This record gives sequence, structure tokens and C-alpha cells, in this order.
Amino acid sequence: MQTAADQLFTCGFEVFGEVQGVRMRKATRSLALLNGVRGWVMNTDRGTVIGELEGTLPKLNTVKFWLLCYGSEKAVIEHAAFTPTREIPVHNFDNFTIRYHASDRRLSVI
Repeated sequence: MQTAADQLFTCGFEVFGEVQGVRMRKATRSLALLNGVRGWVMNTDRGTVIGELEGTLPKLNTVKFWLLCYGSEKAVIEHAAFTPTREIPVHNFDNFTIRYHASDRRLSVI
């Protein structure tokens, strides 16, 4: 049985603004790995960055806050949208990856 500190959560995200060509995916991956968050990130044809996060709630919220307020050093975040955070029984991902093609996507995030 998981304790409250071990409970896993997931959510999808989409970040809008000047977020492509500014190392946003790489910075997102670095922050996620630093915080023990798993999932993926990728650019879209719409000029946004989308992805999925999973981890403990405090660590998930750390990455969500960064996506909403900061982003990579050269990014200009206009806003970020998140799917509802929901609890999951186990991790669905082994690590945090950068995806390069829409065919890599397992679901539509936003």
C-alpha cells in the first residue's frame, strides 16, 4: 500500500507562447529528471509544446509551476493548460523523454 508521499499522479500539459526553438523541451526534460518526474514532451505543429507528467504530487506541481511561470531561459510563456491531475496506481513511463513525431504520442493531451 502506498503512503501519501508515495502516491503517483499524472496530468497532460500544453504550453503556449514563444516555446519552440528556445530549448524548452530539453529544459523541461532536465527539470523533470531532477525532480523524479516521468513522462514526455514534444513540439506541435501549432507552435506549442505538449507532454505528459507523472510523479508524486509535490514534484508534479513543481514542474507544472515551472511550465506555467518560467519555462526555459529564452522561452516566453503566454499561458499553460493542464488536464486534470489524477491519481495512478503505477508509473506508465520508465523515464522522461523528448518525442519528435506526432506518431510517438500515446494520447491527445489538451
